[in-house]
Amino acid sequence: MDPRYTGEILKHLEKQNELLTSAYNSMSHELHKLQVEEEMLMRKFYDLMAAQGLSKKKEGSNNVSDGGRTGQSTASLPNTVDISDGGIDRHPSAVVPFTATDEQM
Repeated sequence: MDPRYTGEILKHLEKQNELLTSAYNSMSHELHKLQVEEEMLMRKFYDLMAAQGLSKKKEGSNNVSDGGRTGQSTASLPNTVDISDGGIDRHPSAVVPFTATDEQM
C-alpha cells in the first residue's frame, strides 16, 4: 500500500462505514416493521382458523369438508427488543392450525 494514499483510503473507508451503518439501520427498521406485520397477520389467521373450527364443530362435523387432515404448525417469531422503537415486547412463537390435503403431504 502506498503511504501517499492512506489519507484518501481512510476517508473512503469512513464514508463507506457511514453508508453501511445507515443501510443497516434502515434495513433493521424495515425488518422490524415486517416482523410486526407478520405477527399481526398470523394472529388474524389463527383467529380465522379458530372461528372456522368452531363453526364446523357446531355443524356436528369434525371432518374437514375437502377430506384433508387437520394439524398444527408452529410459526417461529423472533423474540427481539429494539430499543430504538421503545422496546416493544413480542411473543416468541405462535401455534397455528392448518389443513393439508393428501397432495400437500
